[in-house]
Amino acid sequence: MDRAQATRELILAAAERLYAEHGVLAVSNRQIGEAAGQGNNTAVGYHFGARADLVRAIARKHSARVEELRRHALADVGAAAGLREWVRCLVHPATEYLATAGPPTWFARFTAQVMTVPSLRAVVAAETLASPSLARTVDGLVRCLPELPPDVQAERSDMTRQLLIHTMAERERALAEGGVTSRSSWREAATGLTDALVGLWLAPVTRRDNGKERP
Repeated sequence: MDRAQATRELILAAAERLYAEHGVLAVSNRQIGEAAGQGNNTAVGYHFGARADLVRAIARKHSARVEELRRHALADVGAAAGLREWVRCLVHPATEYLATAGPPTWFARFTAQVMTVPSLRAVVAAETLASPSLARTVDGLVRCLPELPPDVQAERSDMTRQLLIHTMAERERALAEGGVTSRSSWREAATGLTDALVGLWLAPVTRRDNGKERP
Protein backbone atom coordinates (compact mmCIF):
# COMPACT_ATOMS: atom_id res chain seq x y z
CA MET A 1 0.00 0.00 0.00
CA ASP A 2 1.49 3.36 -1.01
CA ARG A 3 1.59 6.36 1.30
CA ALA A 4 -1.41 8.13 -0.24
CA GLN A 5 -3.57 5.02 0.05
CA ALA A 6 -2.45 4.47 3.63
CA THR A 7 -3.42 8.05 4.46
CA ARG A 8 -6.83 7.56 2.85
CA GLU A 9 -7.42 4.44 4.94
CA LEU A 10 -6.51 6.28 8.13
CA ILE A 11 -8.90 9.09 7.27
CA LEU A 12 -11.72 6.69 6.41
CA ALA A 13 -11.32 4.83 9.70
CA ALA A 14 -11.20 8.04 11.75
CA ALA A 15 -14.19 9.58 9.97
CA GLU A 16 -16.31 6.47 10.35
CA ARG A 17 -15.60 6.28 14.08
CA LEU A 18 -16.20 9.97 14.75
CA TYR A 19 -19.35 10.10 12.64
CA ALA A 20 -20.68 6.99 14.41
CA GLU A 21 -19.98 8.33 17.88
CA HIS A 22 -20.89 12.01 17.47
CA GLY A 23 -23.03 12.41 14.35
CA VAL A 24 -21.99 13.48 10.89
CA LEU A 25 -22.75 17.19 11.17
CA ALA A 26 -21.02 17.50 14.55
CA VAL A 27 -17.62 16.44 13.21
CA SER A 28 -15.32 18.72 11.23
CA ASN A 29 -12.68 17.79 8.70
CA ARG A 30 -10.10 19.21 11.10
CA GLN A 31 -11.19 16.77 13.82
CA ILE A 32 -11.05 13.88 11.38
CA GLY A 33 -7.59 14.87 10.22
CA GLU A 34 -6.31 15.12 13.78
CA ALA A 35 -7.80 11.74 14.69
CA ALA A 36 -6.15 10.26 11.61
CA GLY A 37 -2.77 11.70 12.64
CA GLN A 38 -2.63 14.21 9.81
CA GLY A 39 -0.90 17.48 10.61
CA ASN A 40 -2.26 19.14 7.46
CA ASN A 41 -5.75 20.58 8.14
CA THR A 42 -6.69 20.19 4.48
CA ALA A 43 -5.82 16.49 4.26
CA VAL A 44 -9.43 15.27 4.38
CA GLY A 45 -10.60 17.63 1.65
CA TYR A 46 -7.54 16.88 -0.45
CA HIS A 47 -8.10 13.13 -0.40
CA PHE A 48 -11.91 12.99 -0.49
CA GLY A 49 -13.36 16.34 -1.49
CA ALA A 50 -16.76 17.19 -0.02
CA ARG A 51 -18.32 15.52 3.01
CA ALA A 52 -20.72 13.60 0.77
CA ASP A 53 -17.76 12.07 -1.06
CA LEU A 54 -16.22 10.97 2.22
CA VAL A 55 -19.49 9.42 3.37
CA ARG A 56 -19.82 7.62 0.03
CA ALA A 57 -16.27 6.26 0.35
CA ILE A 58 -16.99 4.91 3.84
CA ALA A 59 -20.19 3.22 2.67
CA ARG A 60 -18.45 1.77 -0.37
CA LYS A 61 -15.61 0.44 1.78
CA HIS A 62 -18.05 -1.94 3.49
CA SER A 63 -20.63 -2.59 0.79
CA ALA A 64 -18.42 -4.85 -1.34
CA ARG A 65 -18.00 -7.38 1.46
CA VAL A 66 -21.72 -7.32 2.37
CA GLU A 67 -22.52 -7.82 -1.32
CA GLU A 68 -20.23 -10.85 -1.44
CA LEU A 69 -21.85 -12.39 1.66
CA ARG A 70 -25.34 -11.82 0.27
CA ARG A 71 -24.40 -13.45 -3.03
CA HIS A 72 -23.29 -16.53 -1.12
CA ALA A 73 -26.56 -16.54 0.83
CA LEU A 74 -28.58 -16.26 -2.37
CA ALA A 75 -26.73 -19.23 -3.87
CA ASP A 76 -28.52 -21.43 -1.33
CA VAL A 77 -31.98 -20.04 -2.08
CA GLY A 78 -34.05 -22.16 -4.45
CA ALA A 79 -36.96 -21.26 -6.68
CA ALA A 80 -39.45 -22.42 -4.03
CA ALA A 81 -37.95 -20.28 -1.25
CA GLY A 82 -40.42 -18.84 1.23
CA LEU A 83 -40.58 -15.49 2.96
CA ARG A 84 -38.27 -16.45 5.80
CA GLU A 85 -35.50 -17.52 3.43
CA TRP A 86 -35.64 -14.16 1.64
CA VAL A 87 -35.67 -12.24 4.92
CA ARG A 88 -32.63 -14.22 6.06
CA CYS A 89 -30.83 -13.13 2.88
CA LEU A 90 -31.70 -9.56 3.79
CA VAL A 91 -30.54 -9.71 7.42
CA HIS A 92 -27.72 -12.23 7.82
CA PRO A 93 -25.12 -10.82 5.40
CA ALA A 94 -25.04 -7.50 7.28
CA THR A 95 -24.86 -9.07 10.74
CA GLU A 96 -22.30 -11.65 9.58
CA TYR A 97 -20.16 -8.83 8.24
CA LEU A 98 -20.31 -6.97 11.55
CA ALA A 99 -19.44 -10.18 13.39
CA THR A 100 -16.31 -10.71 11.31
CA ALA A 101 -15.25 -7.05 11.03
CA GLY A 102 -14.88 -6.42 14.74
CA PRO A 103 -14.83 -5.82 17.57
CA PRO A 104 -15.00 -2.93 17.60
CA THR A 105 -17.14 -1.83 14.67
CA TRP A 106 -18.71 1.50 13.88
CA PHE A 107 -20.43 0.86 10.57
CA ALA A 108 -23.94 0.22 11.93
CA ARG A 109 -23.87 3.39 14.02
CA PHE A 110 -22.32 5.33 11.14
CA THR A 111 -25.21 4.26 8.91
CA ALA A 112 -27.80 5.20 11.53
CA GLN A 113 -26.21 8.65 11.94
CA VAL A 114 -26.01 9.28 8.20
CA MET A 115 -29.67 8.39 7.73
CA THR A 116 -30.65 11.39 9.88
CA VAL A 117 -29.14 13.82 7.33
CA PRO A 118 -31.38 13.99 4.22
CA SER A 119 -28.69 14.92 1.72
CA LEU A 120 -26.29 12.25 2.96
CA ARG A 121 -29.04 9.69 3.34
CA ALA A 122 -29.49 9.90 -0.43
CA VAL A 123 -25.78 9.18 -0.90
CA VAL A 124 -25.90 5.97 1.15
CA ALA A 125 -29.25 4.96 -0.37
CA ALA A 126 -27.76 5.24 -3.84
CA GLU A 127 -24.89 2.97 -2.85
CA THR A 128 -27.29 0.47 -1.30
CA LEU A 129 -29.70 0.43 -4.23
CA ALA A 130 -26.80 -0.28 -6.58
CA SER A 131 -26.47 -3.74 -5.00
CA PRO A 132 -27.66 -6.47 -7.42
CA SER A 133 -27.96 -9.03 -4.62
CA LEU A 134 -30.10 -6.71 -2.53
CA ALA A 135 -32.40 -6.00 -5.48
CA ARG A 136 -32.83 -9.74 -6.05
CA THR A 137 -33.53 -10.30 -2.35
CA VAL A 138 -36.17 -7.60 -2.13
CA ASP A 139 -37.79 -8.83 -5.33
CA GLY A 140 -37.98 -12.36 -3.96
CA LEU A 141 -39.43 -11.15 -0.68
CA VAL A 142 -42.15 -9.11 -2.36
CA ARG A 143 -43.07 -11.99 -4.69
CA CYS A 144 -43.93 -14.06 -1.62
CA LEU A 145 -46.68 -11.57 -0.72
CA PRO A 146 -48.53 -10.70 -3.94
CA GLU A 147 -51.68 -9.81 -2.03
CA LEU A 148 -50.06 -6.83 -0.31
CA PRO A 149 -51.12 -3.51 -1.87
CA PRO A 150 -48.22 -1.48 -3.31
CA ASP A 151 -48.56 1.26 -0.68
CA VAL A 152 -48.36 -1.32 2.12
CA GLN A 153 -45.32 -2.91 0.47
CA ALA A 154 -43.62 0.49 0.41
CA GLU A 155 -44.59 1.19 4.02
CA ARG A 156 -43.26 -2.14 5.25
CA SER A 157 -40.07 -1.71 3.26
CA ASP A 158 -39.49 1.55 5.13
CA MET A 159 -40.22 -0.18 8.45
CA THR A 160 -37.83 -2.99 7.55
CA ARG A 161 -35.03 -0.56 6.79
CA GLN A 162 -35.54 1.31 10.06
CA LEU A 163 -35.67 -1.86 12.13
CA LEU A 164 -32.55 -3.26 10.51
CA ILE A 165 -30.47 -0.10 10.78
CA HIS A 166 -31.35 0.87 14.32
CA THR A 167 -31.40 -2.60 15.85
CA MET A 168 -27.91 -3.28 14.52
CA ALA A 169 -26.73 0.18 15.59
CA GLU A 170 -28.03 -0.30 19.14
CA ARG A 171 -26.36 -3.69 19.46
CA GLU A 172 -23.11 -2.29 18.10
CA ARG A 173 -23.28 0.59 20.60
CA ALA A 174 -23.95 -1.76 23.52
CA LEU A 175 -21.01 -3.96 22.52
CA ALA A 176 -18.71 -0.93 22.22
CA GLU A 177 -19.74 0.32 25.65
CA GLY A 178 -19.60 -3.07 27.36
CA GLY A 179 -23.34 -3.02 27.95
CA VAL A 180 -25.88 -5.79 28.09
CA THR A 181 -27.25 -7.17 24.82
CA SER A 182 -30.42 -9.21 24.41
CA ARG A 183 -28.63 -11.77 22.21
CA SER A 184 -25.25 -13.37 22.85
CA SER A 185 -23.96 -13.16 19.26
CA TRP A 186 -24.56 -11.41 15.96
CA ARG A 187 -25.90 -14.70 14.58
CA GLU A 188 -28.51 -14.87 17.32
CA ALA A 189 -29.30 -11.19 16.80
CA ALA A 190 -29.89 -11.95 13.12
CA THR A 191 -32.32 -14.71 14.07
CA GLY A 192 -34.26 -12.31 16.29
CA LEU A 193 -34.37 -9.71 13.54
CA THR A 194 -35.50 -12.30 11.02
CA ASP A 195 -38.31 -13.45 13.32
CA ALA A 196 -39.47 -9.86 13.81
CA LEU A 197 -39.35 -8.96 10.13
CA VAL A 198 -41.22 -12.07 9.04
CA GLY A 199 -43.93 -11.12 11.51
CA LEU A 200 -43.96 -7.56 10.21
CA TRP A 201 -44.43 -8.64 6.59
CA LEU A 202 -47.12 -11.18 7.52
CA ALA A 203 -49.07 -8.76 9.70
CA PRO A 204 -52.73 -8.25 8.70
CA VAL A 205 -53.64 -5.22 6.64
CA THR A 206 -56.52 -3.11 7.92
CA ARG A 207 -58.78 -2.12 5.06
CA ARG A 208 -59.75 1.52 4.69
CA ASP A 209 -62.97 2.76 3.08
CA ASN A 210 -63.29 6.51 2.61
CA GLY A 211 -60.59 7.11 5.17
CA LYS A 212 -62.23 4.88 7.81
CA GLU A 213 -60.62 1.71 9.06
CA ARG A 214 -62.42 -1.61 8.67
CA PRO A 215 -61.46 -4.92 10.27
